[in-house]
Amino acid sequence: MNNNPHVAIVGASGAVGVEMIRTLERRNFPVGSLRLLASKRSAGKSLNFREETLTIEELTLSSFEGVDIALFSAGGGISKEWGPEAVKAGAVVVDNSSAFRLDASVPLVVPEINAQDALSHQGIIANPNCTTAITLMALYPLHQAFGVERVFASTYQAVSGTGAQAIVELENQVRQLSQGEDVSPEVYPHQIAFNVLPHVDSFLAEGYTREEMKLENEGRKIMHHPSFRASVTCVRVPVYRAHSIAISAEFQQPVDLQRAQDILSRAPGLDVVDDPQQNQYPLPLRASGKDHCQVGRLRMDCALDNGLCFWVAGDQLLKGAALNAVQIAELLV
Repeated sequence: MNNNPHVAIVGASGAVGVEMIRTLERRNFPVGSLRLLASKRSAGKSLNFREETLTIEELTLSSFEGVDIALFSAGGGISKEWGPEAVKAGAVVVDNSSAFRLDASVPLVVPEINAQDALSHQGIIANPNCTTAITLMALYPLHQAFGVERVFASTYQAVSGTGAQAIVELENQVRQLSQGEDVSPEVYPHQIAFNVLPHVDSFLAEGYTREEMKLENEGRKIMHHPSFRASVTCVRVPVYRAHSIAISAEFQQPVDLQRAQDILSRAPGLDVVDDPQQNQYPLPLRASGKDHCQVGRLRMDCALDNGLCFWVAGDQLLKGAALNAVQIAELLV
């Protein structure tokens, strides 16, 4: 591939698309040229990249001519329709949607974990779900040492994971409630301000949501661990940005707490924040805007054999989306 590849971003006007632009710039990705693509509604808007003002173009059949890498973040339907078109035009697609994650022919990649998988692509590489990526940043180094068998997890997911309209809804509800007004939920089925909703994504027949099954299904593929099991409850919380996950993990081998702390302290892309006596532990406020995920509250699990409990926080727009996609692109250059 060209050392200065021509890059396109599909969904450039969305929250993840904007973060992709920023991430390309601050990581000094060797962009030969950058093409911003979106729906007809967003076409004509302008965004800045390296002191240059770029105009968003409408996505069409000719959009991928001369493009080497296409970063997609516009939803699964757009990815399924336009991803193959980008590949036909000669681009490698890095897709942030769920469209191709479980496709056996498509690598599902977290570069700190399975970078080599990206090099066996057939034109499309998938980005994992945001909570999967953030969780595995801490779980995978422990798996390498102790062999994870199963996890029980609860997520605490920020409203920005739903989109910009969810941030506005939270802001409006806080204002309305502070003024003694009634709230009318629109984005979520219930009030999100001063509340938590054990409901992320749509419910499946067995009672889990689609979001809750992603850690097991995607974790098996990323870690090359087909027997990995995960029982997850996903919860939406009134936080603007950055997801957190509480994890109880059971391993094949006995876990040594000090060794686990040492392993995590050396893991790439991860910061250990674990001094409870000084009130130091991962917080979504402090993880927001940061490339690294944070892990803390490490302790032996008192209910599981060979068990370890820990708490992870990470910016779902960065490591959970835009940053991971750009890191995959870096593997290609």
